[in-house]
Amino acid sequence: MSVELVAARARLGLAPLTVLELSPPDMVSCAAAAGYHAVGLRLIRATADEPQRPTIGMTPLIRQTRERLDDTGIELRDIEVLRLTPTTRVRDDFEAFLETGAYLGAGEILVAGNDPDMSRAAANLAELAELADGYGLTPNIEPMPYNDVRDVTEAASLIERAGHRNIGLLIDPIHYYRGHNVLADLAALPASWFRYLQLCDAPTELPSSTEALVYQSRVARLLPGSGGLDLLALLLAIPPHTPVSVEAPVVAPGVPAVERAKAALHSTCRVLELADRIRDEYVDADTPVVRAG
Repeated sequence: MSVELVAARARLGLAPLTVLELSPPDMVSCAAAAGYHAVGLRLIRATADEPQRPTIGMTPLIRQTRERLDDTGIELRDIEVLRLTPTTRVRDDFEAFLETGAYLGAGEILVAGNDPDMSRAAANLAELAELADGYGLTPNIEPMPYNDVRDVTEAASLIERAGHRNIGLLIDPIHYYRGHNVLADLAALPASWFRYLQLCDAPTELPSSTEALVYQSRVARLLPGSGGLDLLALLLAIPPHTPVSVEAPVVAPGVPAVERAKAALHSTCRVLELADRIRDEYVDADTPVVRAG
């Protein structure tokens, strides 16, 4: 199968962390030039080291981004990043972000759990889910081993406690495997929770400290298929045809963003094609592919 067909089948998206130096409209252009079908945009920076741009509200940059999306036909898959913290006030803190995302045509929101009080976090998540629903957006909890929502079990518990239909679970391989999850964690979860999936790779060897783990996850991952993470097992455990976004920031001094994006797309397509082939072999053998276990 050609790269183009694989990318289309997976509705392959370019996650912002892969080319974070670009402004939102330039990320859209990069995704289009590299052959992606979708893009994600970081409207709220995750760290103080990231560029501060006017990306909330009807700013000129946001209007330019909407024009770029319209001109290229690129789908805006998700917007980032909301954090549930002890001081979160959902409507006051997040509504302008939601309004901006709706104007741009986004569908999903990446949400991090940074509140150790799970009751309070669940209440805030439920409120966010209800508020976002009115804007046509869905919050997706992404478990990360260095946040308060560390793994799939904790994320599932938070979603269940929130008790709202408009919530998803976002799996990222580096966080999934560094968080010591096992595939059985995914088996009993509703397929409707898996609204999209991120893909990357990383060395087999675990980082020696939390600081090293954070550094690797933010700037020094590997392209899918070039590391030691069991991406095939994870892909076969996720419901088929789940849209995929590539979040693979790699250390590549001097390599232009569009070239890094193209390399990420091609390596991802090779992994996805192999996963499809394995899945099809099960179907040909009249043996159902189990999601996990």
